[in-house]
Amino acid sequence: MTGAPPAGDRSAQEVGRRIRALRAERGISLSELARLAGVGKATLSGLENGVRNPRLETLYAITAQLGVPLTAVLSAPDQAPTVRGAAVGAALLEVFGDREATYELYRMWVTPGPAQLSPAHSSGVTEHVTVFSGVLRAGPVDAPLTAGPGGYLRWISDVPHTYAVVGEEEVHASLLLRYPRPSTPDS
Repeated sequence: MTGAPPAGDRSAQEVGRRIRALRAERGISLSELARLAGVGKATLSGLENGVRNPRLETLYAITAQLGVPLTAVLSAPDQAPTVRGAAVGAALLEVFGDREATYELYRMWVTPGPAQLSPAHSSGVTEHVTVFSGVLRAGPVDAPLTAGPGGYLRWISDVPHTYAVVGEEEVHASLLLRYPRPSTPDS
């Protein structure tokens, strides 16, 4: 998602409201969150005010600094939010959890062309990709993995990571993100 949303775009406004609320809950200024996430202050202000649609990479950078899964700022799963980055598109299918983690399941596609660089997620987050068609190279920037149809990739994504198509065929895959829950004294 890029550029200014149409007037009255409720999804962009809702994402902005959620980002602002999470930032306020944590007592972080707009300037500080922008600096930590590596995004421009004007960009973050535009997102919070619902006048800009963020790219997937931007949302991941912001939610990582807020310590929340991406779905904490997206609309409800029954509204099937779709996010897009430089090469990756993803549609949220489901959010679920257990005592140890929150999980986000996406239908994902990656277009041929330049690779997408994604920022580090929070500590301990893992990504699990099952490729249905095409050939995908993905994982940590310094050690990406490759899988074709039926293949499975897994990596710890608390470091910058990349997604790229190998060849000319668009990749279709599932993406499962696992966000560990903070440990509590009772666990």
